Amino acid sequence: MENTREKNKRADGRKKTYFDRENKKKAVRTEKTKSVAPEKGKQKKSSSSSKCPYQKKCGGCTYLNLSYEEQLAKKEQFLKKTLKGIVPVKGMVGMENPYYYRNKVNSAFARKKDGTIISGIYEKGTHKVVPVDECLLEDQRADAIIRDIRSLLKSFKIMIYNEDSGYGLLRHVMVRTGFASGEIMVVLVCVSPVFPSKNNFVKALRKLHPEITTIVLNVNDRTDSMVLGKRDIVLFGRGYIEDELCGCTFRISPQSFYQVNPVQTKNLYEKAISLAGLTGNERVMDAYCGIGTIGLIASRDAREVISVELNPDAVRDAVTNAKRNRIKNVSFYQNDAGAFMVSMAEKGEKADVVFMDPPRAGSDEAFLSSVVTLSPKKVVYVSCNPETLARDLRYLTKHGYKAEEAWGYDMFAWSEHVETVVKLSLKKDTPKIEVTMEPDEESNYTPEEKATYQKIKDYVKDKYDVNVHTSHIAQVKRMCGLDMGENYNKSKKENPEVKKCPQEKVEYIKDALRYFGLIG
Repeated sequence: MENTREKNKRADGRKKTYFDRENKKKAVRTEKTKSVAPEKGKQKKSSSSSKCPYQKKCGGCTYLNLSYEEQLAKKEQFLKKTLKGIVPVKGMVGMENPYYYRNKVNSAFARKKDGTIISGIYEKGTHKVVPVDECLLEDQRADAIIRDIRSLLKSFKIMIYNEDSGYGLLRHVMVRTGFASGEIMVVLVCVSPVFPSKNNFVKALRKLHPEITTIVLNVNDRTDSMVLGKRDIVLFGRGYIEDELCGCTFRISPQSFYQVNPVQTKNLYEKAISLAGLTGNERVMDAYCGIGTIGLIASRDAREVISVELNPDAVRDAVTNAKRNRIKNVSFYQNDAGAFMVSMAEKGEKADVVFMDPPRAGSDEAFLSSVVTLSPKKVVYVSCNPETLARDLRYLTKHGYKAEEAWGYDMFAWSEHVETVVKLSLKKDTPKIEVTMEPDEESNYTPEEKATYQKIKDYVKDKYDVNVHTSHIAQVKRMCGLDMGENYNKSKKENPEVKKCPQEKVEYIKDALRYFGLIG
């Protein structure tokens, strides 16, 4: 019986999937595509129905009805329109093969009324699961693993979590793959750390997929929309995978941020470092450093790199990555990047280049003003949202910087998203910017965002004749639920740990926050 199943499995593996058949011609067309937009006329418009049967319900691939040529042109046009008058857009860099590029796949699980277990993607704007067996964007190994996990659930009597009733165990499955290393991580997201017959389940899954290098149980008992919880339990392997990018090896844990398109990430980061024009003599700052990717890659061309990240798990991975690559000229600090830069400026320290790669919401004025305060000669801004990028560039260009050039990168083929890298240089005639600089009255930030760290300091000083440190303000803002995350200022080398804000100063800072309308 076992031999028969193995033979059937091998036979099934030789069958062409729906996407393999439909994309064969597409693969031939894209084989010769350059890493820039191809010349007009090379590709014809395709019908969305010929590519993906899930498109209408999923809502993810909004550009699937366009040829890749048309898609790149549309994205470049949008980027130029959004950044018009701010920075010239030099081009849009596309992919040679814009399929199956996602190295991280999140699959939600649900049970239909007839008891059938399904897995796939949430329908846009809902928590209704659209059953998806294969996706044009996702690593095909990951999709196959998720299908087989679904098939194992019934025999192991694993219940699917129901959001309405609160009963069940399995919520999601996340699969992360190493593009260069081939390593594969499977993360089982459950509401409880108790997983029935976990050892037998792991053995059964690895028998089907011996290529899996680690399996992790993530405990998420939250009621919000976050996919992962904070606790990870290693069921098999090391609990992480490694992958290579731009000549460096990176450790990727379940919680780590790592770009989902490794091919384009390489191109994007190489461009970012090229725009910085490093000569080996510069002191570089990598803000929002995550697991240290940009800073570690740039370290071979810089004298020193200072990397700052708020997430403690990411910092631990970043330190490990530096050791793994035997890089000694990078220091990592767990801190709020804006507060850290203001602290550097107050101590008279400098940075020649700042790399910044914020989330989709962009940067807040506190961070941008800290960049201006630190006054690096160059800023390289990597953005995944052209609209917030435009807002932030307006601020920087009004406060002493010139945005010289922008490049678009198609990191998310077939969707409307665009990744951008921009080079900014400090104007030679720019006077020294003091920490007391006021925000521009015409900026697009809300009144609350104009309550800068310096304004809060000045308010406390004027009213109570007491000096408060930037890190103390950050602590109190976090205490009041103002989305500051954790700000320990834990240094691995030179910076001492910042002490807890005294209660007297806590009350002074809270008074300032009330004055500026940040708290009630």
